[in-house]
Amino acid sequence: QLQFVESGGGLVQPGGSLRLSCLVSRFPSNYYVIGWFRQATGKEREGVSCISSTGGILYADSVKGRFTISRDNAKKTVYLQMNSLNPDDTAVYYCAVASQFGLSESLYRDWGQGTQVTVSS
Repeated sequence: QLQFVESGGGLVQPGGSLRLSCLVSRFPSNYYVIGWFRQATGKEREGVSCISSTGGILYADSVKGRFTISRDNAKKTVYLQMNSLNPDDTAVYYCAVASQFGLSESLYRDWGQGTQVTVSS
């Protein structure tokens, strides 16, 4: 089982940027995917982006062109750079691990506690 600690959330004005960090207890030795998800109040959790151990990257249409996912193996951290934020991005952001590539929540396990992102003027 992996442990995740998300950080970097906060309050930002529309049009602003934040960088989220997901510290992973360890990267698996076999193929893995680390995903970022978000859950807004009253809504279901949705996939935002994921990155695989082989470098594959996927974004949800709603964040494509605005968000960038990256990984630093030495720091055991996966980042989510979020630009041009708007109020619809307000949510708790989580990371988790999967053994298959994709943004379906059912693929993922070992969820972190999340970090709150609020976009408001």
